[in-house]
Amino acid sequence: MALMPVADALAAILSGADPLPEQPVALDQAHHRVLARDLAARRTQPPQAMSAMDGYAIRGGDATAPGTRLRVVGEVAAGRPIERALGQGEAIRIFTGGVVPEGADTVVIQEDCSRDGDVVILDAPAKFGRHIRPAGIDFNEGDVLLRQGVRLSDRDLALAASMNHPLLPLRRRPRVALLATGDELLMPGATPGPGQILYSNGYALHALAREEGAETFDLGIAADTLDSTTAAIRRARAENADILVTTGGASAGDHDMVLRSLQAEGVEMAFWKIAMRPGKPMMHGRLGAMRVIGLPGNPVSSYVCAYLFMVPLIRALGGRSDVAHCREVAVLGQDLPANDGREDYLRAALSFDDTGRLVATPVQRQDSSLLGYLSKAQALLIRPPLAPAATAGSPCLILKLPL
Repeated sequence: MALMPVADALAAILSGADPLPEQPVALDQAHHRVLARDLAARRTQPPQAMSAMDGYAIRGGDATAPGTRLRVVGEVAAGRPIERALGQGEAIRIFTGGVVPEGADTVVIQEDCSRDGDVVILDAPAKFGRHIRPAGIDFNEGDVLLRQGVRLSDRDLALAASMNHPLLPLRRRPRVALLATGDELLMPGATPGPGQILYSNGYALHALAREEGAETFDLGIAADTLDSTTAAIRRARAENADILVTTGGASAGDHDMVLRSLQAEGVEMAFWKIAMRPGKPMMHGRLGAMRVIGLPGNPVSSYVCAYLFMVPLIRALGGRSDVAHCREVAVLGQDLPANDGREDYLRAALSFDDTGRLVATPVQRQDSSLLGYLSKAQALLIRPPLAPAATAGSPCLILKLPL
């Protein structure tokens, strides 16, 4: 099979990736979940005119000169409105959050007046409308304030609560199963023997998927046998995974069993090689409702491919409106040679030059096995296929990596 361009591979992975079903979720469990429908306010905020300060509610027309004396006829605190209307020459003591009494149109803050028994004396003329929050200044009942597809922030939760929504209509979280393959892999804490390495890919992939709102579960490490790999694939289906992500075994060697096992289970393969670096040996297919992404085993290739392809798929299934990664413009921190026919994703560090421009400088070594350099990187610097040589200071496109 010919190498598939990155854009075509992503389109294939996202094809038909409709949002998962809606479910009601309690407000205190909704952080970073995705709204399935637009959310309208069930109340007006504030529902009545409120005082923004501690002071006295008055009629502005009664206080046009300094030294005005007004008779205090009551008190209003937050949650304790007064029933009587304000008459001419009267004032009502009011505290922040108190409902402005009928007839009042101004609040004079306590620092601008003095008290003499049941009389308040104003230091200066009152300014009409000061220190009053009108009804609906924040929002009105029926206003749509949170839109379908938004991933709810902490501020959004406060807004939803103020809109009087104890339950929110959210998309079900995508379930992601992660499977490592390879006889050479050992869990951290073990002592590797000759030819053995410590398993690292899954820790980054679990974290990346969870950060994007997915539920993840681990299928462990499958041996390089058809039976072991096939059994793990079947467990993913039994656990109702929406996405199965495998790492390793994606090439065509004698000991690479993932492609063979997937095909034996009836997976319809869309591709298994991509015109990109790092990450050429990547696969995608479907097994019923379960989508399969086969990542390379090299840790940098695994992570870069997961970021470019797994993350948008999680977002699409999760119902987010912002599925695509946001590309940003920077300038090169060093000269780069011409590129070949594969799209290149160079790991890069970010800085700012003296003029405030964002500068992307490729890390020293780009080998796909070097996690130390991946850890230092803050972005992926994108080099299109057949891009000509570029000099330091030239514009370039980057994808910032998660913090």
